[in-house]
Amino acid sequence: MGAYYMKTLAKIWDHLEEYILIPSFMISTALIFYQVVMRFLFKDAPSWSEEAVRYLYVWQTWLGVSYAARNGTHLRITMIKDRFSPGGQKILELFVTVIWIGFAVFVFIQGMAAVQTIAAFGQKSTALRIPMQICYISIPVGMLLMSIRLIESTIRTLMGKKPVEGGAAE
Repeated sequence: MGAYYMKTLAKIWDHLEEYILIPSFMISTALIFYQVVMRFLFKDAPSWSEEAVRYLYVWQTWLGVSYAARNGTHLRITMIKDRFSPGGQKILELFVTVIWIGFAVFVFIQGMAAVQTIAAFGQKSTALRIPMQICYISIPVGMLLMSIRLIESTIRTLMGKKPVEGGAAE
C-alpha cells in the first residue's frame, strides 16, 4: 500500500504544474468567453471576470516559470555551450543553474517582502474583493518551485540521468 501512495505522490509532484495550469487555462478561457458574450450580447460585462482572468494569468506566468525549469525549456543561447566538451558543458550547465537559483532566491525574497507589505496595508482587489497578497504570493511560490525544479535537474544531471518527456526522471 505504501509503494502505491509513494508512486502516486511522485506522479503528482512530477506533473504538479500541469495539474494546476491546465484547469486554470480552461477556467480563463471560459471566463474570457463569458466576458465577450456578456459584452456583445448584453452590452454589460462584469468586471469581476476580467479581474479573475488577470489574476489567474499572473499565477499561470509564475507557475509557468517552474514548468519551464522542470522541462529545461527556458530560453537559452547555446552557441557558447556547444563549443565545450561534454564535461565542460556539464560544468557550464552547473554554473548557469547556480546563477538561476541565486536569481530565484533574490526574487523569492523580494516577492515575500512585497506580499508582506501588501498584507500589512490590507489591500483588496477592486471587483473580487480578495486580498491582493493572494495574487502576489504567486511570485515567491513560482520562484520556490523553480528552484526546486532546478535542483532536481542538477542532481539528475550529476547522476548521469536524463529527464524524460514530462520532466520526470528515468
